[in-house]
Amino acid sequence: MQILVLNCGSSSVKYHLFDMETERDVAGGLVERVGQADALATHRWAGGSAREEVAAADHRAALLHIREVLQAHGGDEVAAVGHRVVHGGERFVQAALITPEVERTIEACAVLAPLHNPHHLVGIRAARQFFPQVPHVAVFDTAFHQSMPERAFLYPLPYELYQEQRIRRYGFHGTSHRYVAGRAARLLGRDQDDFTGITCHLGNGCSLAAIEEGRSVDTSMGLTPLEGLMMGTRSGDIDPAIIFHLAAQEQRTLPQIDQLLNRQSGLLGVSGVSNDLRQVQEAAAGGSHRAELALELYAYRVRKYIGAYLAVLGRAEAVVFTAGVGEHSSQMRRRILEPLAGLGLVLDAERNRDEGSGEREISQPSSPVKLLVIPTNEELVIARDTRGILLSRASS
Repeated sequence: MQILVLNCGSSSVKYHLFDMETERDVAGGLVERVGQADALATHRWAGGSAREEVAAADHRAALLHIREVLQAHGGDEVAAVGHRVVHGGERFVQAALITPEVERTIEACAVLAPLHNPHHLVGIRAARQFFPQVPHVAVFDTAFHQSMPERAFLYPLPYELYQEQRIRRYGFHGTSHRYVAGRAARLLGRDQDDFTGITCHLGNGCSLAAIEEGRSVDTSMGLTPLEGLMMGTRSGDIDPAIIFHLAAQEQRTLPQIDQLLNRQSGLLGVSGVSNDLRQVQEAAAGGSHRAELALELYAYRVRKYIGAYLAVLGRAEAVVFTAGVGEHSSQMRRRILEPLAGLGLVLDAERNRDEGSGEREISQPSSPVKLLVIPTNEELVIARDTRGILLSRASS
């Protein structure tokens, strides 16, 4: 059984093709700069790869190109298509077969994810034209966090805002947190749904999740992905009155403030160098005070959330690091973890310096709380969920 996984952004389409007999990723690629004259496609398949300029005036054209590449390289027997969708609101607690009603709900959730859901819908509708005979499944970033209790997802605002507008914490990166929590359980010799600990998805976007017996009970992102940790270009948590101050004192408009908080803050805003942690680290090593300050702020914010989630859970079997920064920056892991030894998170300096790939432990053997690095695989989660929908349809 072959399952195609699609992730449609504003100007890109990413894809992975899985052989679900082995769960092997057999092909994949990216069409970027969709809508521009210089659209670029990158593909890989068993035994080969290609990089070329393509005509991709819109998502439909990009998906047509992807289908042609798949057909030319043995991917012409797709059994289903799984779609990443950022926001499913409260409606979806798991993956869903895409129907007209599901499409309408995704569209309704666009008010909560205006930069994501509209593009996902465009991709879904285009993909259904090119793969019309197979089921299409939506897998939601928010679904994993729908297990949060009210005390974690409600904001202390007038309750009517939740009742009437569903203003609450939703959380994101759910497929990533779910995957690494399951892998952590296996590494600890437990059942997949028997993990209690903290998962840290640290990349250009960052979030932490408190996991209790395999279920998300709190997470750092909120109504939108802006809340929580300091990120590549997002501010994360700030005093909300800063918005009013900027509007009153600098006459900034709401769109300008939105741009500042989402696109001009975080590592980029503090360092003045880049949103790329590697470039900020290079600048700090070269003597830049602002770059060093950005690194300290980043680590401090993550450390505060780890401490908070230890208090939420009462215990933790492991703290897991994943995504680009979490997997690959031993320096940032050291900055985050070394001050936490007194709370039972005891880093092993040699293990942490190992920049190898793959799943690994970076804590000392005596550490009460294990420290793990686990590469995430959100695409495989989407493929598995899509297969699950297929099997449930076949048995019903």
